[in-house]
Amino acid sequence: MCSQTIITEKIVFGGDCIGKNAGKTVFVPYAVPGEKLEVEITASKRDYDTARIVTIIEPSPHRVEPVCAYYGLCGGCNMMHIEPSYQRELRRQVLSDCFRHCGIAVPETGVISGPDTGYRSRFQLNDGGLTGKNSSTIVPVTSCPVADAEINGWLSEVKPSLRPSGRVHLFGADCIVSAGGKNGEKVAVSLPETDSAPVRTGGGRKAVKTRVVKHFAGTVLSPEDIVTVSLLGKNISFDVRGFFQSNMTVLESAIQALCRGLGGANVLDMYSGCGTFSVFLADKFDSVTLVEHNRDALVFAEQNMAGKKHASFGVSGEKWVQQFAPSQPHFDAAVVDPPRSGMENAVCSWLCKSGIPVIRSLSCDPATHARDISMLVAAGYRLESLSLLDFYPNTCHIESLASLVLEAGDEKTV
Repeated sequence: MCSQTIITEKIVFGGDCIGKNAGKTVFVPYAVPGEKLEVEITASKRDYDTARIVTIIEPSPHRVEPVCAYYGLCGGCNMMHIEPSYQRELRRQVLSDCFRHCGIAVPETGVISGPDTGYRSRFQLNDGGLTGKNSSTIVPVTSCPVADAEINGWLSEVKPSLRPSGRVHLFGADCIVSAGGKNGEKVAVSLPETDSAPVRTGGGRKAVKTRVVKHFAGTVLSPEDIVTVSLLGKNISFDVRGFFQSNMTVLESAIQALCRGLGGANVLDMYSGCGTFSVFLADKFDSVTLVEHNRDALVFAEQNMAGKKHASFGVSGEKWVQQFAPSQPHFDAAVVDPPRSGMENAVCSWLCKSGIPVIRSLSCDPATHARDISMLVAAGYRLESLSLLDFYPNTCHIESLASLVLEAGDEKTV
């Protein structure tokens, strides 16, 4: 295809920049807003084209040289060519735009951030490497600028050819190995995933000794791989193969922001996972109610909440709303942290009618977050604050925290 000259206008959700070619929108990866580029159209659709950069005619002053040898090859980072502080501003703008497009009056959007490199403590490998960008190619990395020191130490010491095949999870930062492993290792390494390894937290297994350090301590068990993290002085355990945040610095700041100003008798933690937020909410409320459909995660939540007054429901949010919500006490606050698809319709509808005075909503997808918040706003809630949780610098990934308060006169009960 022939080349075209365009000027990029803005970055959009997903990390591409858009420009115009003969009035038609063109999506260009690895560009920066305000650049003059020679591009080659790689695909043409009815409403838009996609293109690749051939020549950067006039670069943005915010363009920098990526510090990763694998940039553009692996499917991870896609904003490393942009100066870090400008990256954050672009992600903040994308988040705000998503909310405005849903008709929400957006307050000044804050940013909760940490280091731009060396932050990622959780890694997933496939056949010893990282999956390539837009392909099934495996990139056999030996270092990664966004990985923490312990992960990078493991990547450099263990050759790709000697790494386990299949899908393997790593969790770094001073993890120790027991139950058959070699003491002193600093990275928890899971076995290849299987569907037949239930989580156990006690009984039938030799006791595991752990030591707790800043953020992390843990063990590698076969087949149950348990890691214990120390966050703000509290220990939280989880299965390394399950979901847990990768950026502990930002996670600690997010926990503090989420809990700030909350307190009362009862709080709801919807989509609670292993109880990361509940552990801290228990310091501010008399009782915590956890709802989590993943019962493996809820086993760890029970362990993490030991000694704290709480009730746990191992069901989906929809089923909890239908079967259990009517018998629950009034909640003084709710924390909602759904998957990328957003809240279940039944959960969002119930919250809209619940009369809960304060809702703190987290999300890993700004589009579904804005959709859910727009329903709460229409039901009488006011978006008090919105923050970008910058968990993944050098990527287009956006997570966010919204604080909503029920306007006076809109109290309801269900």
